[in-house]
Amino acid sequence: MKILSAEFVTSAVKPHQFPKDGKPQVAFAGRSNVGKSSIINALLNRKNLVKTSSTPGKTQLINFFLINDNFYCVDLPGYGFARAPRNVVDQWAPMIEGYIRESAQLRLVVVLLDSRRKPDERDARLVEWLRHYDVPALYILTKSDKLKRMEAAKAQREIPAVLELDAKPRLTSAKSGQGIVELKNEIARILNTPALS
Repeated sequence: MKILSAEFVTSAVKPHQFPKDGKPQVAFAGRSNVGKSSIINALLNRKNLVKTSSTPGKTQLINFFLINDNFYCVDLPGYGFARAPRNVVDQWAPMIEGYIRESAQLRLVVVLLDSRRKPDERDARLVEWLRHYDVPALYILTKSDKLKRMEAAKAQREIPAVLELDAKPRLTSAKSGQGIVELKNEIARILNTPALS
């Protein structure tokens, strides 16, 4: 399936604001500045559909993008350090958990982990929520272009060990394109649609 259209639909905070049209949703989650927006743009063959920023914590709402009038790409707020008011930061954990718990159309959460950083308790909490609510998850390591081969192999070995993941996360880079096609195909498989392109 080619990406023929990709449009922003709405931002939400609470479940009653989520789209109610029954279309499946693929959400993207990760700590602030992990490269979520860049990966989503790379997947959708768009440069600026999702606004990117060098400032951690730019995304403060749950943003829904309708792809091919067929499924939603959902950009969840980054967690962890952010230059945002403390009361906003404190709202992010329940907002993300609430979405995972309440979105009946959620089919997959793509969890982005910085290949250069050791996972922390917030990453572990997200993994715990996904397991608790029995939500399928796909784990990827971002910014792989910044690593040498040995460093990348070490990240693929050590990061899943910390989070007790069953599978080795895929290395990805929005800059070099590494792993993007494979990620598209995996999402298409889970949505039971032809491969994305």
